[in-house]
Amino acid sequence: MKKVLLGLLLLLFIVGCKSKQKTTTDYPEVSKMTAVPASEVDKNQENKAYELGKRVLMTCNTSKFKAFDATEVTQEVMENTTIERLTKTCTKFRQWYGTFIDLKLDGVYETNEETVYRYHALYTKKVANKELRVFVNKDNLVSGIKSSDWDDNFESKLDK
Repeated sequence: MKKVLLGLLLLLFIVGCKSKQKTTTDYPEVSKMTAVPASEVDKNQENKAYELGKRVLMTCNTSKFKAFDATEVTQEVMENTTIERLTKTCTKFRQWYGTFIDLKLDGVYETNEETVYRYHALYTKKVANKELRVFVNKDNLVSGIKSSDWDDNFESKLDK
């Protein structure tokens, strides 16, 4: 009985010590970002973030998605961006926000490890007030894509 209990405790300890995988809630908080002046933004990286973000949201209009490859995104993003997940999200977005129109860059921000491109996602319905954040790591790969409600007070929450 003691061996079983000891084995169970050891198993719980090992499971508890495993490193946690990054999820969408692990993206840096706004307060840990600093604004990047427009003159210092890497235009090639900016174009890449825009194109990949737009490709994801255009899936909602066309129902066709060109899969990412290893030169564009991290392995984790590639695995998490499945047609099933996109279809589920797109169904909801089209119903609530209408047809996706375009992305409008609102700002570029940095954390210790990533550059964050914040876009205002434009839709046909006036009630749509969404943002898309595209995270690009130091290897110039998209390491995350996050959609959320637009926050007008975003700038006031930044590290200054």
